[in-house]
Amino acid sequence: MTDAPEREDVRPDPRTPAPRTPVHVDPAPDPARRPHGLRAVLAAAPSAPSGWIALGALPVALALWLLALPNARLSRMGDLGLLQALPPLWFAAPVLLTVGFVAVLRSPVVRHRWAGAYVLALILVVHGTPSLLYPTLRYAWAWKHVAIVDAMLRHGGAVPGAGKLDVYNQWPGFFEFHALVLRATGLDSVLGYASWYPVITNVLLLGPLLLLYRSFTTDRRLVWGGIWLYCATAWVGQDYFSPQAFAYLLHLTVIALVVHRLAARRRFARAAAGSATGGSVSDAKSVSPSAPARPAGPSGARALGTVLDGSARAGWRAAPFALLLVLIAAIVSSHQLTPVMLAVSLLLLALGRRNRRTVLPVLAAVVGLTVLWDATVARPFVSANLSGLIAALGSPDHNAVAGLARLGEAPFGQILASWADRGLTAAVLLLALAGALRHRWVRRVGLLPLLVAPIAVLLANAYDGEMLFRAYLFALPAAALLAAALLWGNRAGTRAEDALPPGTAPRPATRPGGPLRTGVCAVLLLGLLGGTLFGYYSKEAMNYFTPQEVAAVRYVAETSAGSRIISLTADEPGGELNFDTHDRLVLGDAAGEDLRHLAAEPGDALRGALATPNAAGGPTYLILTRAQVLDCELTGLLPASAVQGLAAAAAAEPTLRRVYANEDAVVYQYTDSGAGGGAAAPAGGSTP
Repeated sequence: MTDAPEREDVRPDPRTPAPRTPVHVDPAPDPARRPHGLRAVLAAAPSAPSGWIALGALPVALALWLLALPNARLSRMGDLGLLQALPPLWFAAPVLLTVGFVAVLRSPVVRHRWAGAYVLALILVVHGTPSLLYPTLRYAWAWKHVAIVDAMLRHGGAVPGAGKLDVYNQWPGFFEFHALVLRATGLDSVLGYASWYPVITNVLLLGPLLLLYRSFTTDRRLVWGGIWLYCATAWVGQDYFSPQAFAYLLHLTVIALVVHRLAARRRFARAAAGSATGGSVSDAKSVSPSAPARPAGPSGARALGTVLDGSARAGWRAAPFALLLVLIAAIVSSHQLTPVMLAVSLLLLALGRRNRRTVLPVLAAVVGLTVLWDATVARPFVSANLSGLIAALGSPDHNAVAGLARLGEAPFGQILASWADRGLTAAVLLLALAGALRHRWVRRVGLLPLLVAPIAVLLANAYDGEMLFRAYLFALPAAALLAAALLWGNRAGTRAEDALPPGTAPRPATRPGGPLRTGVCAVLLLGLLGGTLFGYYSKEAMNYFTPQEVAAVRYVAETSAGSRIISLTADEPGGELNFDTHDRLVLGDAAGEDLRHLAAEPGDALRGALATPNAAGGPTYLILTRAQVLDCELTGLLPASAVQGLAAAAAAEPTLRRVYANEDAVVYQYTDSGAGGGAAAPAGGSTP
């Protein structure tokens, strides 16, 4: 983690001596002879024969994808989710994209435009498919966050009477940001763009990923191979409209800026030392960046580099460090876990002595702002959960396996998808480990700390059983580049090279592999992408909400203030709408003996919940939907007999009056006057 490879496409300072060996300099192309139109497109394509595959696979894949979408049948979704609803033609698109991308990397010179086009197409096919097929927003959690933005917009800030959702008042950064977007744009709701948030998030992630990877290596094959692997193995599904996705994007941006600064600082130190000693840049590799040296820098540095780069002795300049402070403040105010992940990653990066001048100020800012926030704004939550956080530190084994519970009670398709997820996770980490063992340079540039840091946090807390998957997500940027180094890197070609003279065409750091290696890479990439599709799409039957379900939930949400709403599970499209004026009871949130009682005697458990007085004095409603039933089935929360028993008990209960019904949902009102039944609600919907 102490040395970074040189940037291949940054020209050296004129004062830096040329390499001892002669280098061929390609003549500058004549602007008048540059091809135009179709000839320009063909000239930009990779060389034949792989060039023709790369040129044709992309448009054909997108065309097949668009042709397949109208033939999708959402009603076919079962225990394998969207995979059962998509026609066979759809699967040809990701296969062709993978083959075409491998052809791009097979070319002697990897062009940014073609590699980037394939990555963007992959994002569109994988993440844009649900956005185009679903008439409503997916994920109950995304609907919850929409409701919180709406409430904060109505109240102009913190929401009074938030109850269990008061935690979002203590980390409001994400919601306040989107409330500001709505005020600035005049939009009525974030629903206008929340459905496309996975696509937007993954496209925005390409920026910090490019900056991060190009700080480690200038080999375009490794850079774009790592980005493809990241996009093709990010199965966790934390890219929906959420504080986690927002904070993760900012977290990766901070890491990329810090690593870029480390690489730039060492590059300038070597250039300065080489100029001072009269040798080449590579002769100065052993010179410490803190040694006195005259500032030197490449004349062709990019605009971002001119802001972030400085002399060999310099720390952070005011402007880039102020940008980091803004990003860190947004992370700290938006999410509980991400600042911890960021602090641990920076701490491990700071273990390298040469890194400390750059990393320690940023680490101090992260720790300081996090402690300040937790001690003030988030103090109620921290005080109430401090004992649980401390107890989790003593149970690393439980934290690591907490996300594997209840698989035996789920249907076969979910068990298969879950093992596919875990197999994919293990495969990516094994490829990353093999890449670290094969290439010594990756062990010196800071990749391993970024890979290990999330694992350390995994052992500290279970995070409601999700820490295993969150740790994989945070380790994935480093793991993807390490795996790319294994698949496309060469031991002798990936190392840092002496700086080239101004005007020299950049040399590829690696050579394209032979047919056998290319075929193995293609098969491996297809297998990894297949595992991602299993993980990302397998729960779509419960993540997808029909318009009928949305209408039923809105009917309940628009009832009079003080109403109490009872549901089987929280898997609803907007069950938290108007949460500041309604009380909510989720039967499936019960634990221990109460949950076992619900499974064994669902009718008795329902009557007990209905008989509990509503402290607000308003009416009590029961809502049952299609997605709630599938939630119980796919997660193994309750047996099918319990779900059917509860539905039958509700239909036969004399104190429940059906006030709204359609083919995917039913709403009952509790009419017992002694239990705060309140005024009768008007009937709505249609009879199923």
